[in-house]
Amino acid sequence: MNTGMIFLQQLINGLSLGSIYALIALGYTMVYGIVKLINFAHGDIMMIGAYTAYFVLRAMGTNVSGMAVAFVVAMTVCALLSIVIERFAYRPLRNAPRLNSLITAIAVELILQNAMRVIPFIGPDPRLFPTFAIKNFSIGAVSISNIQLIVIVLSAILMLALNYIVNYTKTGMAMQAVSYDLQASSLMGISVNRTIAFTFAIGSVLAGAGGILYATAYPQIDPLLGYMPGLKAFIAAVLGGIGSVPGAMFGGIVLGVAETMTKGFLSSQFADAISFSILIVILLVKPTGIFGKPSRVKV
Repeated sequence: MNTGMIFLQQLINGLSLGSIYALIALGYTMVYGIVKLINFAHGDIMMIGAYTAYFVLRAMGTNVSGMAVAFVVAMTVCALLSIVIERFAYRPLRNAPRLNSLITAIAVELILQNAMRVIPFIGPDPRLFPTFAIKNFSIGAVSISNIQLIVIVLSAILMLALNYIVNYTKTGMAMQAVSYDLQASSLMGISVNRTIAFTFAIGSVLAGAGGILYATAYPQIDPLLGYMPGLKAFIAAVLGGIGSVPGAMFGGIVLGVAETMTKGFLSSQFADAISFSILIVILLVKPTGIFGKPSRVKV
């Protein structure tokens, strides 16, 4: 395979991986855009979505109906869990210094990871995630698998659905208003608590879907499954401009392509280093991210 074919193949692989990063990054950027909180437990919400789908697929079998039920159940579980976390862990600290919320987010992340490790029917051991049989479709010397197609198409559908919710519904307008000015939104009759809870829920729905897609593409799950993809999704959110929904989508795709190109042309050992190097470069060159806008703070 010549260099051009390798490039195209890795580009397809990068679009598949980047779509997953983009889904997870949307949760980071939406929550930060409204309450200025980096929810480090977001990656573990993804992990719980993957485990929920695992048990559903074990019960129903790996088929279209089983996968559809797995998506619905996993996204519902992730949404409800995020609402509980927001209500009891983050809401009491909403007016506290940001460092308090950040430490709490790290604590919630550790609680979720270790809780999954000690639950008897889960445990710390890796499990093989049930998935479809892989079928490859060739386009010349480039191939794309049915799983990659599923990942790319479903990710695109979910991102379009989110874009519709944010820009064309009353709840989406309320989310934008709260992100612009929380106190003024409250005075205008918007239920701030309900809007913030909905933001956590919708972000976790996407994380749950991302967890299933990630486990489908890389079929092994364990309680630390969400740690590295969660960090990379955070990098994607910062790359695109944290707080920007289009930025999170763009950042996820760019990061996924950069990672697969590194694996294809350099070595898989450098993939993680490249991801974190991108974060350092962005913070040095454009701290607000590609789509981010600098904000003025009155003193």
